[in-house]
Amino acid sequence: MKYKRVGRMPAYSENTGKGKDNGMNAVKERMYTHIDSMKQELWDMGDAIFDHPEVANEEYYASGLLEDWLEQHQFTVERGLGSMKTAFRAVYEQGKGGPSIGLLCEYDALPGMGHACGHHLQGPCIIAAADAVMKAGVKEPFKLVIYGTPAEEHLAGKIKMVEEGCFRDIDVALMMHGSPTTTCDIKSMANYHIEVTFHGVSAHAAINPEKGRSALDGLILAFQGVEFLREHVKEDVRMHYTVQSTCEIPANVVSSRAVGSFILRSYNGIALDDVFKRFEKVIQGAALMTETTAEIKVINRMASKIPALKLNEQILRCAREAGAPRISPPREKTGSTDLANVMELIPGSCIRVMFVPEKAAAHSQEYLDNGKSETGHDAIIYGAKTLAGVCYDLITTPGLMKEIQEDYENQKQKMIEECDFFGR
Repeated sequence: MKYKRVGRMPAYSENTGKGKDNGMNAVKERMYTHIDSMKQELWDMGDAIFDHPEVANEEYYASGLLEDWLEQHQFTVERGLGSMKTAFRAVYEQGKGGPSIGLLCEYDALPGMGHACGHHLQGPCIIAAADAVMKAGVKEPFKLVIYGTPAEEHLAGKIKMVEEGCFRDIDVALMMHGSPTTTCDIKSMANYHIEVTFHGVSAHAAINPEKGRSALDGLILAFQGVEFLREHVKEDVRMHYTVQSTCEIPANVVSSRAVGSFILRSYNGIALDDVFKRFEKVIQGAALMTETTAEIKVINRMASKIPALKLNEQILRCAREAGAPRISPPREKTGSTDLANVMELIPGSCIRVMFVPEKAAAHSQEYLDNGKSETGHDAIIYGAKTLAGVCYDLITTPGLMKEIQEDYENQKQKMIEECDFFGR
């Protein structure tokens, strides 16, 4: 398959990788060599996706590019999963009874900004890792399941995919993402995005105010209730709100409709579920005080990552073996991600590979400027080698998958116990 080659942008060239470990085994060396042989094809594919940015659920070009490639390389591909028409599932299985390893990739762009988060790097990275494992000559049984996961930026697409039954066929979930450093994440913030609509009764505020029931009053009281709730939650809980819309009427008319947008966050998703229940009571109380009604709509619920410390350790070991640049310790805390909803089911982790300056922020011009740079291209290769190495270790190292799963279950139990400690 050929892709249109476009010129490179100037690279951010800093690279502080330590180089490959001297103890590299022959199979991993073969995988690395195979990935290196694919460089031009992978770079062209990433550049092509970068040059055709598509937003949530419209990623037909990117998903089609990846699906076509996988079908031509021995994968059985299912195009369109449930309600997600640009999602896909591709499977290669060798033998029976081996580990089922999930490789997840995103490919959506930001509205109005293009690939300012680097999602165009993920698909080429993932297919290269999978192809290298397939052709490495591994004797043990294994199954590779590649999930194309659209709409991460705007709709948190993996949440819908989880709800519709995806990811139940894998034992572990692996991803790659561009980053200022090469690292993994330990925690992420659970996130409730909520829309609340108050319905009241309109009336003339001067002539017959007693007939009115103000939806806007209900919303304002809800905001105040959230402020009082702040005193009685764990210190990592964040609560945000804003007026989304109201009736466009003059001040002397009682508002019959008002809509608010709320976000609740915490690093412990179990604890946040309880905060949400208390939030519902705040809304119900505001409606009761104003004799209005309130509709609570959860737009989405992002889980918090259940730490996968053993898996992170394995990923960073393989990143060092691959010579990945600017390796740093795992990040203790990050924002919100829909990968965490997958990690409610199974252990998972994302290798973040350096391709931008260390101070660069995601969704920035620096991410765009380095999207087709030398470091951007190199991130595809380092990520592929790292994930191929992790897959190989999971397939061939006795007991490793069990250790990762036991560590994951222990971390999940700690989160539950933390909630009990704080009076859940």
